[in-house]
Amino acid sequence: MLMKLRTRKAIGTFLTVLWITIYCLIVGTVGAIMVVGRGMTLELPFYVIAGFGWVPVEMWIIKWMSRPDAA
Repeated sequence: MLMKLRTRKAIGTFLTVLWITIYCLIVGTVGAIMVVGRGMTLELPFYVIAGFGWVPVEMWIIKWMSRPDAA
């Protein structure tokens, strides 16, 4: 049995909140331990990469939950 669009969107919303929460905790911890205070030449690239690092997984979640229902 295939999932309906409404069910996928509900699951996708939950996954989005879960993913962003876990990602922020991991990146914040890594940044605090390894990056902060080591100069702008390390901090700036870290913040740029970390700022966009969540996007590929989120794109996959959105693509999955936006598929149309099978006929």
